[in-house]
Amino acid sequence: MNEQLRPAAQSSVLVVGVGASRGLGAAIARRFARGGHPLVIAGRNGEKLKATAAELKEGGAKVAFVVGDASRAEDVRRFVAEAETLAPLAVAVQNAGGNDRAPFLEVSEESFTRHWREHALGGFQLAQAAIPVLMTHGGGSLFFTGASGSLRGKANFAPFASAKAALRNLVQSIAREYGPKNIHVGHVVVDGGIEGDRLLSRAPQLVAQRGQDGLLHPDAIAEVYWDMHHQHRSAWTLELDVRPWSESF
Repeated sequence: MNEQLRPAAQSSVLVVGVGASRGLGAAIARRFARGGHPLVIAGRNGEKLKATAAELKEGGAKVAFVVGDASRAEDVRRFVAEAETLAPLAVAVQNAGGNDRAPFLEVSEESFTRHWREHALGGFQLAQAAIPVLMTHGGGSLFFTGASGSLRGKANFAPFASAKAALRNLVQSIAREYGPKNIHVGHVVVDGGIEGDRLLSRAPQLVAQRGQDGLLHPDAIAEVYWDMHHQHRSAWTLELDVRPWSESF
């Protein structure tokens, strides 16, 4: 346990990129709520946010939700400000962004720039909004969700892979600048399919095809973010990857 951390009830958590309750963003929020943190969840879909917030409240969480676009500076500043109304910000997580696969010559400029805005620019906006606030509190954690595309570009994933690779390098630069200022900057590479609504709505057959625990469970991934926040600062993790036990490297 990191003795530098404030009590959970006095430390708010912001999770950007929350949709349906069966997804990674909601799972991260649940884990920190279970640990006693008040939290703000943010995203673009107000109906999904409202439903997820209601589920969290039923579980005893102190939670608020804010609708906005993670790539817009003014929206992300609102996210951070809302978290500050609950308690001093301690953790901010960038989990926003989608993935539309297509053959490269069918990728439009709009699709390419949209992926960049959601992932790379969204990460930039959260870092710019959260870091000054975390510094006023003496430090904190700033985490970003990566993917297989952060490390390698597969066929038909050019917009996603280029955006995720940009985010990864952004995170490395921020970590080297602000780690010495007591801000734990971390990047979680989710190297495989997540057993959540987004993937299974497109490919419900994957559960049967991959077998037991062949897809990553959102709640299991969320434990990684929780553990990273509680690492002693003498041994902080900058980057780690998670993948199903049955998947090859």
